Amino acid sequence: MAHALGPNETTLTHPGSRRIAGLIGSIDPRLRILAAILFAIVVVGLSSLMTLGIAMGLSLGLLVLSGLPLRATLKRMAMMDSFIVFMVLFLPFTVPGDPMFILWGMPATWQGLWQGVDIALTANAVILALMTLVGTMEPVTLGHALHALRLPETLVHLLMFTIRYIEVLREEYLRLRAAMKVRGFRPGTNWHSYRSFGYLVGMMLVRAIERSERILQAMKCRGFSGRFHLLQDFTLTAKDRRFATVFAGALGLLICLEIAWH
Repeated sequence: MAHALGPNETTLTHPGSRRIAGLIGSIDPRLRILAAILFAIVVVGLSSLMTLGIAMGLSLGLLVLSGLPLRATLKRMAMMDSFIVFMVLFLPFTVPGDPMFILWGMPATWQGLWQGVDIALTANAVILALMTLVGTMEPVTLGHALHALRLPETLVHLLMFTIRYIEVLREEYLRLRAAMKVRGFRPGTNWHSYRSFGYLVGMMLVRAIERSERILQAMKCRGFSGRFHLLQDFTLTAKDRRFATVFAGALGLLICLEIAWH
C-alpha cells in the first residue's frame, strides 16, 4: 500500500536526488524557475532597507512553504553569511560619509553600515528564494523544465551530464589521491607537491576525456541521435495559476513600496 507523504517528508524518486514534499514542490517547475528569476531581478533593484526586509520575509515564507528542514537550510545560509559578516564589518571603514566612531584613526560611517546591511539583505533574500524555488527540484526535473522553457539543448545536455557524472569524477579524484598517499605523497609548500598536483589535474582531464568518449560510443550504440526524449509533460494547473497570481502580486507590492519609500 502506498504511503501518503506528510508536509515535511522527503522521498527518493531518482538515483541520488531528493524530492521535497511541500507546497512549493507541487508547483510547475517552469513556473518556479521563472518566479526565482523575477524575484532576483526585483530584489536586486531594491534599495530601501524596509522593502528589503519585506523581501527577506517573503523568502522566509517560501522556506516555510517549501518543506525544507529549517535548521539545515539556515545552517547552509550561515556559510554564505560568514563572508557577508566580514563585508558588513569592513564597509563602514571604506565608504565615506557621516562617522559613527573612529577606530585607530579610521572613521566608520553610517553610510557604509547601511550599504553593508543592504547587500546582506539582498544576498540572503535572493539565495534563500533560489534554494526554496529551484533548489528543491530534482536535477533531472530541472533539466526538463529548462528544456521546456526553450533554453538551448546543448546547455541542457551539459547540465544533465554534469549532474550525472560529477560524482563519478569525484570518485575518480579520490582514487587518484588514495594512490598518491599509498606511494608516500604528503602535500607541502614545495615544487614536488605543485608538480604532483599538476599531474593529478592532468590525469583527471585525460581520464575524463577517455570516459566521455566511451560514454558517447555507448549512447550511439543505444540509438542516441543528439536529443533527449522527455518523459514528463508540464501542464499548468489551477494551483499554479493561483501561485503565479499571488507571487506576482507580492512582487508588485515590493515595487510599489520601493517607489513610495525611496
